[in-house]
Amino acid sequence: MSERSVELLRGTLDVLILKTLSWGPAHGYAVAEWIEHLTGSVLTIEEGSLYPALHRLEKRGMLESEWGHSEGNRRAKFYRLTPEGRASLKERGIAWERLAEAVARVLQSPERPEWATGPA
Repeated sequence: MSERSVELLRGTLDVLILKTLSWGPAHGYAVAEWIEHLTGSVLTIEEGSLYPALHRLEKRGMLESEWGHSEGNRRAKFYRLTPEGRASLKERGIAWERLAEAVARVLQSPERPEWATGPA
């Protein structure tokens, strides 16, 4: 996988995490569960991707964390958006919507390019 592809995947996960935390503080497992729920299990976030992303976002000042207790009274780290995280979410959300619309136009296009010569 190219470095550009890895960055795209990281950016995708980052924006999903930021959006999930825009509704309020949550621990990592809850973030992963919510993303899986909202996407109908199309996206499942593994711990090996989730926690490095949470730490990366926290290091960049987009998230803050504090220890607390989860629903099952287990000790858990809760993450919340910072003002920088909220601003980044807005910027990234706009960029993602533009990208998704552009990809959808290509995938849904009934037009055959003028240069295409083989069978469709």
